[in-house]
Amino acid sequence: MDLTLKIWRQKNALSKGKFVTYNISDISPNSSFLEMMDVLNESLVSKGEDPVAFDHDCREGICGACGMYINGRPHGPDTAVTTCQLHMRKFKDGDTVVIEPWRARAFPVLKDLIVDRSAFDKIVQAGGFVSVNTGGVPDGNAIPVPKENADLSMDAAACISCGACVAACKNASAMLFVGAFVSKFALLPQGMVEAKQRVQNMVAEMDKQGFGNCTNTGACEAECPKLITLENIARLNREFIHSKITSRKFENRRGDGA
Repeated sequence: MDLTLKIWRQKNALSKGKFVTYNISDISPNSSFLEMMDVLNESLVSKGEDPVAFDHDCREGICGACGMYINGRPHGPDTAVTTCQLHMRKFKDGDTVVIEPWRARAFPVLKDLIVDRSAFDKIVQAGGFVSVNTGGVPDGNAIPVPKENADLSMDAAACISCGACVAACKNASAMLFVGAFVSKFALLPQGMVEAKQRVQNMVAEMDKQGFGNCTNTGACEAECPKLITLENIARLNREFIHSKITSRKFENRRGDGA
């Protein structure tokens, strides 16, 4: 396959970026997208040019590091896969492929296709965990959990924090990401102890980091490589409203001397 690549190049976070065009030949349709990028970089290095910087780690669709915006879609023209799992057979010989970093104020570009996603880490640090002492490992039936809740929690826990939901959203909203983290704990007994504090802290940090609001276009669900559903955003909203109402009632009772 012969391809024309239009890739966003940016020296660092303070520099202005631009698209640079590269032509690449003899790419196997069975190679992965990242393998194609490796071939390009080997060619650039052999010419004494700076290779294209991009994130990657496991290359197995697990870590979520390999985010790229390819031809107008996060992770490219395939469904339920990360960029590392995208194969070149999804493109045609002679195609022009436009490759960009995630575009979001909360994800500043560090270099070329690499963005700083530490805003996600800060949201998780604000409450995306269970800190109460749950003791040793209980017997299987000691804490019964309905199968439906267990399945929904596991589905939410499949989120790999890649940021495709943010990149797909016209408002760069992180609601699907936060909703997944809130859901996986809210559905289990171990997570209910800190539920009110968790959802309020995570939403506050999400707003602080500069992510936009959800307008229910569904782009995040459509582009999520792990098929996280909008149901998690609905659950996030319910958990947030419930925490605000019940917290206010508690404060009112305490103010009345109850």
